[in-house]
Amino acid sequence: MKVDLPLGARGGALTGVDELAREAEDIGADGVAFSELTGDPMLHLTVAAGATRRVDLLTNILVAFARSPMTVAVQATAIQEYSNGRLHLGLGSQIKPHIERRFSMPWSAPADRMAEFVSALRAIWHSWETGDKLDFRGDFYSHTLMTPMFVPKTDNPPPKVLIAAVGTKMTETVGKVADGLLLHPFTTMSYVNEVTLPALQRGRAVAGAPEAAPEIVSSGMIVTGRTEEEFEEAKTAVRNQIAFYGSTPAYHPVLELHGLGDLGAELNSLSKSDRPKKWLEMGELIDDHVLNLFAAVGTTSQVAGIIAERNGDATRYMLNSTGLPSAELRIELMRAIQEATR
Repeated sequence: MKVDLPLGARGGALTGVDELAREAEDIGADGVAFSELTGDPMLHLTVAAGATRRVDLLTNILVAFARSPMTVAVQATAIQEYSNGRLHLGLGSQIKPHIERRFSMPWSAPADRMAEFVSALRAIWHSWETGDKLDFRGDFYSHTLMTPMFVPKTDNPPPKVLIAAVGTKMTETVGKVADGLLLHPFTTMSYVNEVTLPALQRGRAVAGAPEAAPEIVSSGMIVTGRTEEEFEEAKTAVRNQIAFYGSTPAYHPVLELHGLGDLGAELNSLSKSDRPKKWLEMGELIDDHVLNLFAAVGTTSQVAGIIAERNGDATRYMLNSTGLPSAELRIELMRAIQEATR
């Protein structure tokens, strides 16, 4: 299993990304990743591409529905060329309020829209590679104009396309159109085995689906520390993160599989309340049983063993650094997970 490190640039700043990427490569990381939170992953990975020669570059995730397939195709091709073929394009749908109210973009039928988004990307790349007329017409996207002046020049194939999914319909979409699956941190071994993997295989069985086995990228949460203080800080941070995810109705099927539907409803209700300390109160609802369902808890060697056991079907593990601010601890964990999974 490959192990990737997040490019934890403070506040999404580009300053220092080159140093972080070089350091990750020097200490033996297999890849570096950036998530679309406070910055644009395409910008950060462009900087990382110029500062490295070996590590893979992953977007985890890029919000697809905030963009046009043509825009993503152009940017991804540029990074793929600049990095000499090291980009893994991880896409996610986000949720309706963010797409409509933060990005001011349309939202509808997310699984169908994502399938079409990826198909449009592939149609654009095919047109550039072959010179065939671009004639993609879908329900959500239409790309029917491409003249030689706008065709990027590249010697590299298009990047792998991965999709983040929790629900069965989006996971089936991954199987139908994508090169790989980005597992959400808010999942459990039981949910992956009983729900996610069967849905992925149903998608792969559809006519026209990619023939290659899908890449599976895990990023499960971790609670560890070299001191009791570090351990407790990590535990609190991860409890809060689990509570935040658990308040989102789209993720409630994971809770329901474990008989925790009432917890999801309570978290959702609290998240909508006016209580001044609601986020802390939500974290306090996450007991040790729930914590251990969603996180690998223990010493670094114990955590590495748990991750190896829980992620037997995964091809990569993206280090989840929630609650782990120490660079030294992240490096120790990375090396322990590499050792345990190879």
